[in-house]
Amino acid sequence: MTGLRCIHCDRQYAVTEVDYYCPACGYEDGILDVEYDYAALATVFNPAALSGSRTFSMWRYLPLLPIEDTTKIQHLQVGWTPLYDAARLADELGVARLFVKDEGRNPTASFKDRASSLGVIKALEKGANSITCASTGNAASSLAGFSAAAGLPATIFVPERAPQAKVAQLLVFGARVFAVKGTYDQAWELCMEAAAEFGWYNRNCAINPYLIEGKKTVSLELVDQLRGQYGGVCPDWVVVSVGDGCTVGGVWKGLVEMHKLGFLPRLPKILGVQAEGCQPFLTAWKTGAPLEPTEDNTIADSIAVGHPRNFQKGMKAIVESGGAFISVPDAEILVSITTLARKAAVFGEPAGVAGVAGIRKAVAQGILGGNETVALLVTGNGLKDIQSAVKAAGSPNFVEPTLAAVKAALGGLR
Repeated sequence: MTGLRCIHCDRQYAVTEVDYYCPACGYEDGILDVEYDYAALATVFNPAALSGSRTFSMWRYLPLLPIEDTTKIQHLQVGWTPLYDAARLADELGVARLFVKDEGRNPTASFKDRASSLGVIKALEKGANSITCASTGNAASSLAGFSAAAGLPATIFVPERAPQAKVAQLLVFGARVFAVKGTYDQAWELCMEAAAEFGWYNRNCAINPYLIEGKKTVSLELVDQLRGQYGGVCPDWVVVSVGDGCTVGGVWKGLVEMHKLGFLPRLPKILGVQAEGCQPFLTAWKTGAPLEPTEDNTIADSIAVGHPRNFQKGMKAIVESGGAFISVPDAEILVSITTLARKAAVFGEPAGVAGVAGIRKAVAQGILGGNETVALLVTGNGLKDIQSAVKAAGSPNFVEPTLAAVKAALGGLR
């Protein structure tokens, strides 16, 4: 790690100069990027060196992570989530080959564990005695879990509409929870004010440059697994659901780094999937206009972000990769819960399965070709939002405890 660079004004800072964002640009524009000496990295992090590693977690990629004290790494298993070659789902959606990466298999059942694990480490390195974040749910529950592992008090701000299962996780892990009577954006602003007032370490991914470094490990791992398990397949597209822009920004950074370091022969395109009821990225991408915050009307709470705080990195991922944004209605997101489960046996929450609907629509519109290979990131487990799952799957057959009742319910079927 060589320092931090503002992606807005290009100012560079030493890591000891600033914690979160560029002081000259402020937190709305002054998002920082962690920079590395890739020439030096290539001598210790290359295909030959990685093939000998016996570490199977996100810490397999330590040379590419901004960690100064490895003793601060918590005991929880983060990363090395399954990657499935889902042939039946590929046939269903009309693509040649489809790989599904099930991030719901992380410790608190979401992709956000990659970021929170790193955020807690950085807080401990800074000597923080408390940590905070605002979240629609998954970032909050992951922070609560990793804070519990470290014995670091956590204060979480969520919109009051956050799914009950996610709020339950927060409370079980012992976090102090504020359910804000308002939107995610209002919860985020309140968290920012509280962090500044009380001196809590701020885990909010949009202003903390280190969190995206954790998120990028999903791409490092994806490429690593494709090389080791599937003969070095290079996907044409990587599909990601998009909320505040941090996840898709991290996915792109990880792919670029693996390309620079010789693991990936060419860069895939990124398909960023939003909900039709909350599509600020898609609108700006189509019109070429600046960001216009929108309402957040979608069941996919994890991407219900009307004012994305990491807009620049999120947009950069799509533009630089030559990819596309697409939006899908909630009805198709609900259908995708059962599609993914019945064709690939992966149970995802609404935001996690939005990519399934996105692939189907992108194929229909000619954005994705039927001869292309796609990698889909499923970002959260379906048990995170059981109400949506029940709505998607329907009800069981209620019968009396007799075989005759079963036969009647079957209606001649066997």
